[in-house]
Amino acid sequence: MPQSHEPWYRHSPPPWPVPDNPYAPEGYGPPPPRPPRRRRPLVAAVLALLLLLGVGTYVLGERSGADRAGAESGAPSATTPPKTSARPAPSPSRIPTTAEIAHRRQAGEASAWIVDDRTDLPRRNISPKDLWIVGDTVVQAIYKRVVAHRLSDGAQLWSVDLPTPVCETPVNPTPDGKVVIVLQSAEAWTGVRCNQLRMIDLRTGKAGWHEQLTESGTGNDDTIIVDSAISGGTFAIVQSMKATAYRVVDGRKLYDIPMENPGKCYPRRTAGGSRLLVIAHCAITSFGKEYDQVREIDPATGKVRWRYRTEPGRRIGQVLSVDPAVITTAHRETHAEDWRIVALGTDGRVRRTIDPRPKGFKHCGDSIDTSANAQQCREAVVGGGLVLLGGTDRAGAYDLGTGKLVWGVKDEETSYGYYPLRVGPGRTGIVYQLGTSSKAGRLFRVGPGGVDTIEDVLRLPASTAKIEFGMAVVGKNAYVGDRLVITPAGLSGDDAQHAPRMLSFAP
Repeated sequence: MPQSHEPWYRHSPPPWPVPDNPYAPEGYGPPPPRPPRRRRPLVAAVLALLLLLGVGTYVLGERSGADRAGAESGAPSATTPPKTSARPAPSPSRIPTTAEIAHRRQAGEASAWIVDDRTDLPRRNISPKDLWIVGDTVVQAIYKRVVAHRLSDGAQLWSVDLPTPVCETPVNPTPDGKVVIVLQSAEAWTGVRCNQLRMIDLRTGKAGWHEQLTESGTGNDDTIIVDSAISGGTFAIVQSMKATAYRVVDGRKLYDIPMENPGKCYPRRTAGGSRLLVIAHCAITSFGKEYDQVREIDPATGKVRWRYRTEPGRRIGQVLSVDPAVITTAHRETHAEDWRIVALGTDGRVRRTIDPRPKGFKHCGDSIDTSANAQQCREAVVGGGLVLLGGTDRAGAYDLGTGKLVWGVKDEETSYGYYPLRVGPGRTGIVYQLGTSSKAGRLFRVGPGGVDTIEDVLRLPASTAKIEFGMAVVGKNAYVGDRLVITPAGLSGDDAQHAPRMLSFAP
């Protein structure tokens, strides 16, 4: 195939989605204790479309079939029984076992395992938390449990029961596999605090120390919404306008992360990994002149290594990488319509600003939520001097040094997601192309030259296409070695909407 002038390609459109997606969120219920992460317009539009098509069940309190059918023209007589909808009550789709998936596996397809977790959940949408890969296990917290599964076959290795629901987790654990999770103060839908710290050793499945965050009552350090991160052996947490660091191993307080320019610049979010970053909102009382600041903090001492501030009127969206530091920014009024990628040097100075909009790339699902976790952009991966970007219908790579597009691929027909997973040798990238409910997805490798270099890495099983689509369209994923793990963005305790919690593929 001759290489086109633009590094894009087109392929045939996938089939339209079919009904009964058990991962579609319920349409009714009290609000969760903290705003859910990544509430994007694109996600909302996809879910609305799925619901209109019948994907998922119709839930509105405990309404009966007669209520759903709507009122007839004219009131029925007292002796006339109420009419009911001819639509049958929803029932959950049967979840195949790992053995059944293996039996249906066709030549050339990936192997797979599935987790059908029967944990009793409330009859509302419950959000599974971050995926942690520790050794040969994948671990996740959901509701009042932390559960570990073996990566090779999905077998459950251990679980830790918790006294109250989990409301916040850091993206990554310590290098030796410890994590600090944040629990609600009580088991309730509203009026709770996110203030209970609990350490879990993810290698052994043992719970460690427990502490409660303190509040002064001024509102500057309340725990209605918190954000946390781990770097090295340090756990940092932001509560309202206050940020504090603790030692993961024993919970000892290390230092306060101070508010800078008191009254003008306060910590709001944090990002962890090999480095610790703290994002602050600044000049919030100066309309039109607000700006954001990011600081690199020495996780052991709390010393500020460097600072970077945006131009007035611009906000920090997501941290795509902490080492090197790569962030997104957007205008405070036009939001995702005016966004950039900013690569910072080791001193916090701007190395390169990239504008991906001319190639049609949107900000992390076409939204900017500056109150959400700073490390939840599923559509971007940084490595090898590149930033890989994904989206609904395209994927591409930009050079962080020059800002130039290295390669790109695009689907000009209907598609539901391209998610970059890893930068490979030779400036290549591995991308997960989401399928549909009737056509399985795939993992492919692409590099400079675009479509001419595409090579399939993993072809996912046809027998799990419907489950894969339901999970991955608005879910989470992790890629370790040559294995892909996906999990849904939400699960429900409603038996009619029961669905599997985890799905994994490997050669």
